[in-house]
Amino acid sequence: MVTVNQQRVPRKRTYLMCSPEHFAVEYAINPWMDVTTPVDAELAVKQWDRLRETLVGLGHDVHLLTPEAGLPDMVFAANGAFVVDGTVYGARFKHEQRTAEAAAHRAFYESQGWRFIAPSETNEGEGDFAYLPDAHGGLILAGHGFRTELPAHAEAQEALGRPVVSLRLVDPRFYHLDVALASIDDTNVVYYPGAFSAASQRVLAQLFPDAVLADDEDALAFGLNLVSDGLNVVLNSEATRLAGKLKAAGYHPVPVELAELKKGGGSVKCCIAELRH
Repeated sequence: MVTVNQQRVPRKRTYLMCSPEHFAVEYAINPWMDVTTPVDAELAVKQWDRLRETLVGLGHDVHLLTPEAGLPDMVFAANGAFVVDGTVYGARFKHEQRTAEAAAHRAFYESQGWRFIAPSETNEGEGDFAYLPDAHGGLILAGHGFRTELPAHAEAQEALGRPVVSLRLVDPRFYHLDVALASIDDTNVVYYPGAFSAASQRVLAQLFPDAVLADDEDALAFGLNLVSDGLNVVLNSEATRLAGKLKAAGYHPVPVELAELKKGGGSVKCCIAELRH
């Protein structure tokens, strides 16, 4: 059971985001993308701005990556790399439409003086990696099955020096780990069991007996594509049931409207990479 009287304490975070000024659904590389559905680019920028302002209002630092024309998915900044303790494990995208995003992320990190490790294996950054610094001494959860290839998990473990637990995603609607699972503090997660193989569900239950469990309604509302500072949980405003579960577990839900970006198959977390020094 989740202890509700536990005092939740927020920890200041540093994030990287990229404006959706070039956002459009020009191709379909996940089940959510429909090239026949128009995107209101102006509204997408407004909703993204509100998300950024929400993070800043909660006391977090937000760095900005310069968007590039011709890369409509750059707004999904989480996919460009995975950062742990000042080391950056770069992304290598599965789909050619997004390949060039990796170089933009690498240029940002190298300009900031981060230690950058170029990948040999296909992986999509924080889309398929989550880090829990105080769980089992510091643990990386890693998804595979649709975008990130299993050998990337071993490569990330060598690059970052943290144990990596591989979790197999089995539902194409939840094509990245970050639409099926999220860290809600430095030791615990929220996830939708149905997105994972039976074996991976057993692994998660063993590692996180106090996890908050989402249902399919939460997951389909992109509720799990969230960011949390340990107290404040910024999540899609459509995920009202999940917000209630998190509140019952002692967290403070902060809903944001991201309907336009959802047309690209992403929500809050997809727009945010965490920079862990």
